Amino acid sequence: MDRQVIHKPVGVGETPNMVDYVATRAAFSWDAAREALAGLPGGRGVNMAHEAVDRWATGPRAHVAALRCVDRAGRTEVVTFAELSNASSRLANVLQGLGVAPGEAVFALLPRGVTLHTVVLGSLKHRAVFSPLFSAFGPEPVRQRLALGSARVLVTTPALYRRKVAPILADLPGLRHVLVTTATGPAPEGATNLDELMSGADDRYVIGPTDPEDPALLHFTSGTTGTPKGAVHVHDAVVAHLETGRLALDLRPGDVWWCTADPGWVTGISYGVLAPLLQGVTSVVDTGDFDVERWYRVLERERVSVWYTAPTALRMLMQAGPDAPARHDLSHLRFVASVGEPLNPEVVMWGDEVLGRPIHDNWWQTETGGIMIANYQCMDIRPGSMGRPLPGVEATVLARDARGRVRRDQRGDPVEAAPGAQGELALRRGWPSMFRGYLGEEPRYRACFAGDWYLSGDLVIRDEDGYFWFVGRGDDVIKSAGHLIGPFEVESALLEHEAVAEAGVIGKPDDTIGEVVKAFVTLRHGYEPSEQLRLDILGFARRRLGPAVAPREIAFDEHLPHTGSGKIMRRLLRARELGLPEGDTSTLESSR
Repeated sequence: MDRQVIHKPVGVGETPNMVDYVATRAAFSWDAAREALAGLPGGRGVNMAHEAVDRWATGPRAHVAALRCVDRAGRTEVVTFAELSNASSRLANVLQGLGVAPGEAVFALLPRGVTLHTVVLGSLKHRAVFSPLFSAFGPEPVRQRLALGSARVLVTTPALYRRKVAPILADLPGLRHVLVTTATGPAPEGATNLDELMSGADDRYVIGPTDPEDPALLHFTSGTTGTPKGAVHVHDAVVAHLETGRLALDLRPGDVWWCTADPGWVTGISYGVLAPLLQGVTSVVDTGDFDVERWYRVLERERVSVWYTAPTALRMLMQAGPDAPARHDLSHLRFVASVGEPLNPEVVMWGDEVLGRPIHDNWWQTETGGIMIANYQCMDIRPGSMGRPLPGVEATVLARDARGRVRRDQRGDPVEAAPGAQGELALRRGWPSMFRGYLGEEPRYRACFAGDWYLSGDLVIRDEDGYFWFVGRGDDVIKSAGHLIGPFEVESALLEHEAVAEAGVIGKPDDTIGEVVKAFVTLRHGYEPSEQLRLDILGFARRRLGPAVAPREIAFDEHLPHTGSGKIMRRLLRARELGLPEGDTSTLESSR
């Protein structure tokens, strides 16, 4: 376990929102946190959209930029809180005019931009259930999710409609309306022009009574096999979005925030849309594709102060070398966080050395709805660690038996792992953004819990100071000659080799020792695959990890499979290696 520590900066910037982790944790309660919400006028409940935009629309922040949308050419469109409130009210009135009832599902197949924000907030105002789709999806993943979610309305672009929606419309009899964003010309056959509907809609909308437990969001997450799972979240999740933005991401009034996550992924909604609006800060929305120089220009020109991105993107920036950031003024950048997969220690160190800010890793899942474990601004960072639990969240490590199941005592209660021992990360139920079910799959939902504990499926170790360290997914851990080997540990070591840009590690069945470790490696620019380089990397890994843990095999692969959130799909590497069914590949990045 890497024990290197990056000490928190002293005297740099303003005092963080959370000064003392232990004291804040001891005093924290979710009920007290709810008191920071505005609530609907007249005591009519809690609605996410009201908390995100309407509460700011008539106050001092009304004319503050809510969004700064950067188009592909680099031009920036500014949308104020008042303008976003009005636009989302028009969208809510459009839904009402179409006969959409509260509780029915509105889906969006949209890229980043003002329209996406408008549809999210307008749907929530109308008390519809909003569900995002990756714009990279092909027709079949789109059809599957629309059918599973009983979609009543889909909002998309003309181009996406023609390529991905029109071919499947006949298979979706429950989809009443497809609205396309076209400012000029008629809508394609089978669709309706959203811009025309919006231009005739009132920009005032009275949000109806909203119970905190009313469904608000539906996020699909890929299953290892079979159909994707639809995780249902309620309006009360807004409390967790608010508090994680404040405590884990240190967002404050006056910040400029940039979350690079795709809106089809839960991070793109929880932290790309909701959390910054809840804090009343300005969000940068970049509609362009990833490019090293473009991203540094956005950071500089938009004066980004808090940046939330993915390890894959950070590794690509790191691979580009230190000259690129040196050409840009990044002095406004005070906090950088990462999510999507575990963050390799060398990336944390790179951030500290090159950007002048260490990267703060954090952990959460689609099912948790928000950040659960994080490295906070007020704490020292231990590179490679996930951090410590959010105030209000109780996390533990549960022991597992030889078959990978949570151990139980004689009363049937789950057993905690010994201090420092590997086990399954579990969270005590009760935090506001905890998912309330898998759509239509109650047995699958119940199987996620052992008593009061939500079982994450992730294997971790907790050190003596309460920091959690990721080992691997329960179904990723490699069992070799009696050793339990976490792929992340091996991948991190391989990334320390000067030639390695990315690595994905799996266990390959072996008749003698159970499994051998096999690594798939993408090389940095300037290196070419060769037998000599393969042997050099193998030798480096053996010296770094020891022969029991180091890979026995290495394959060079320029195109490791990623999800849209940047995770290397180890199960897909394993399926391809062994000739097994690939399962749900709809979130595969290359499907774009």
